[in-house]
Amino acid sequence: MRYHILEELSKLTASGLKRQLKLVEGPQGPRVFINGNAVILLCSNDYLGLANHPLVKEAAKDAIDRWGFGAGASRLVSGNMEPHIMLEERIRRFKGTESALLFNSGYNANLGAVCALSGRETDIFSDKLNHASIVDACVLSRANVKRYPNKDIGSLETQLKKSKARRKLIVTDGVFSMDGTIAPLKDIVSLLDRYNASLLVDDAHATGVLGKSGRGTLEHFGLSHPSIIQMGTLGKAVGAFGAYIAGPSELIDLLISKARPFIYTTALPPAVCAAAIKAIDIIDETPSLREKLWKNISIFKKGLEGAGLDTMGSETQIIPVIVKSAERAMGISAKLLDKGVFIQGIRPPTVPEGTSRLRVTVTAAHTEEDLNFALSAIKEAFNG
Repeated sequence: MRYHILEELSKLTASGLKRQLKLVEGPQGPRVFINGNAVILLCSNDYLGLANHPLVKEAAKDAIDRWGFGAGASRLVSGNMEPHIMLEERIRRFKGTESALLFNSGYNANLGAVCALSGRETDIFSDKLNHASIVDACVLSRANVKRYPNKDIGSLETQLKKSKARRKLIVTDGVFSMDGTIAPLKDIVSLLDRYNASLLVDDAHATGVLGKSGRGTLEHFGLSHPSIIQMGTLGKAVGAFGAYIAGPSELIDLLISKARPFIYTTALPPAVCAAAIKAIDIIDETPSLREKLWKNISIFKKGLEGAGLDTMGSETQIIPVIVKSAERAMGISAKLLDKGVFIQGIRPPTVPEGTSRLRVTVTAAHTEEDLNFALSAIKEAFNG
């Protein structure tokens, strides 16, 4: 066993794919400390700067005083508490659905929903750039999985036409987490009735960001359909932790009985639920946060593209900067950290071979000074 582990580690090191953790000292924010040095953080998913918001922290503290910290058990045993019900009701209203169900992470939500809704008699149609949690969920569901090229509606429809399955489920990211592009949901939704299919949208990176009021990709496109299921996370723009599935009430009833990650996992701590409720309230009441985010996105994309860097047509706060080589991507990431800018290099298997990149994420909390400093550092690192 030890020999096998050391051999695998050696291979990873030689190919530039061995991963290491960096300690972020202090709370999340536009600037953090790493190895005692202040750096601009440009790889966090805290898109609206709510993870360290004073009202969010206060809500969590008050909840600890009232309900304690741990939930004690899964919700089907003895862990179902008032804050869980309150958060699900808040999510239901926020997403405009009949019902919602909490999960402990986006990974668990996708796993629970896809496996509960699928089986050997199901055909799943999955975008090739979907998140790893969807990929794994498709495998574990035992369904017949058919992958279509990223955003390729023609290919998706061709596959749907050929399908003889009794149940058909299309699964796509709303915003693709490594490219920052938006799924063509209008075109996908137009296929649902024609081919008697359902759609699961992973809105992890769109919730709080896209749409007039931050409801996500469906609001962004002005879409509504009874066969759409929405997954979203609470640990990104919401600044808390956990995830949810939102949709028809009968769907939620089914998930309570069949979604294994829900059934067999201790419930979220009540304080986490209270923090998420407060964060969603802030998103609703403070549109200026979203406006600031989009202003910052525009500044940074223009700066990168003006320097001749390839951002892969990003449409959102996730802005990839293509490097190609995994070794060079990690080298540039290290140079940037020395210059006071923390941006992670992303390598295979997270992205395809030859597309290693810096994955920049802009937030509402960054100042224009932060962004200009980072742009200068990036230009120097690429040219050095």
